[in-house]
Amino acid sequence: MSEVINEVRKGFYLDSVALMRLSAEIVALGGIDDAVLMIGTPANLQIMKDAGILNDTGAAASPNDLVIALRADGKSSANRALAQAQKSLEGGALKSSASDLQSRTLRGALSSHSGANLALISTPGTYAGREARQALELGLNVMVFSDNVSLAQETSLKLQAREQGLLVMGPDCGTAYINGVPLAFANAVATGSTGVIAASGTGLQEFSVLLSKLGGGIRHGIGVGGRDLSDAIGAISTLTAIDLLAADDDVRQIVLISKPPGQTTAKLVFDKLATCGKPVIACVFGADESSLPAGIQHAATLRQAAELAAGKTLVTDNPKPSVEALIAGMGEGRRRTIGLYTGGTLCTEAMLVMRQQGLTVCSNTSADGDDTDAQHRLLDLGADEYTVGRPHPMIEPAVRTPLLSEAITSADTAVVLLDLVLGFGAHDNPAASIVEAIEEAQAGAQNTADGPLLIASICGTDDDPQGFRQQRAALRSAGVVICDSNSDAAGLAAQIAQKIG
Repeated sequence: MSEVINEVRKGFYLDSVALMRLSAEIVALGGIDDAVLMIGTPANLQIMKDAGILNDTGAAASPNDLVIALRADGKSSANRALAQAQKSLEGGALKSSASDLQSRTLRGALSSHSGANLALISTPGTYAGREARQALELGLNVMVFSDNVSLAQETSLKLQAREQGLLVMGPDCGTAYINGVPLAFANAVATGSTGVIAASGTGLQEFSVLLSKLGGGIRHGIGVGGRDLSDAIGAISTLTAIDLLAADDDVRQIVLISKPPGQTTAKLVFDKLATCGKPVIACVFGADESSLPAGIQHAATLRQAAELAAGKTLVTDNPKPSVEALIAGMGEGRRRTIGLYTGGTLCTEAMLVMRQQGLTVCSNTSADGDDTDAQHRLLDLGADEYTVGRPHPMIEPAVRTPLLSEAITSADTAVVLLDLVLGFGAHDNPAASIVEAIEEAQAGAQNTADGPLLIASICGTDDDPQGFRQQRAALRSAGVVICDSNSDAAGLAAQIAQKIG
């Protein structure tokens, strides 16, 4: 009989990323069906209630408390997991008590760092708008990492910032580079003379990594949030970012990375870029060259954008196997491509690359929506439906494991497409979970020779904490085909689908 246990820690706070990792560790223990460690906000309590792991003890928590909630196969397993959670929390609390708690407010932090001009906001979305507004009132530019900030609040914050001559990056801004310094999820890349405006976190990461491999570098990478270029927002932060990059003498060229802007907003943005006085490259997914004014170079993929910015073609030591060699021996019934992505932009780019080859592809990143029966199906596992109450797969790659195991063992899967995103903030060894899933799936298979192909791209550099070459070697040892870029991986999958279909 299942056992639900809750414990509430009054007045206890730990960073949400740390809590997500602890949750994943508890779930991995034997006999545990589900477990979360979350601050007791109303939204989080509702998540726990919907998951069936909240009892009266946890329901009494306040937004200043921490809730440990878990469901196990029995009392013994539940108590063991609770003891492990308590032990881990004590270690986390002690670790975070030294320097992180010196400043408990924005005003306090600013008083001890008087030269600061940027605040990074990473709180539950319910509170992020309030904290961002306070930062603006203190004269700080703002990067809002948090999501679930309302459209009305985003507009209000960005209008206030514009009036004050400040910049709001986000909400849901996961990546930025300011004066070459990486913020949030970002890679260790070279500094240089390119300024980027990105309505995409992993898009900015992929571009920056490829540019660095081509010998170029980033001066600024300004994330504006995924909704900024919509007609509802009107590109408030994008237009400010264009002015900032145009005025910076160290920025030699500007790159825009985005999904298609709203129709009205597109004219504002492209007209301003065309007259900013610097070379401009636009990688706008779903748009074509005819939609851009003269003087703006069009890039269909992030790789092409990086090559245009660097003025050269990417050449690597990565072997390029033939399609015929890859599909030799593949089982007759295998026709389907499954994509399991940690980066939403990378998923979108892969979908567009495959569609451009005439394939029918569905995705939860598409306006058409997901279709579980579609022949080719690409999933962004960082989307809300996969991360509510769970860590993002860039933080905890094991979130992808069940779907990866299912795809590998499915009789109709021909290709499994994967991305691996390295860098600051990401898991310290994301390749390990992929290798483990492959080994477990192959161990239970009767014949591994006719199994699906696994094709991956790695967004990372040798200077990233995880090490690009080490991660690549681990995947290769498990039989994964590694491509130079995300668009190359999608292109290879498309070629295989056409050949076998």
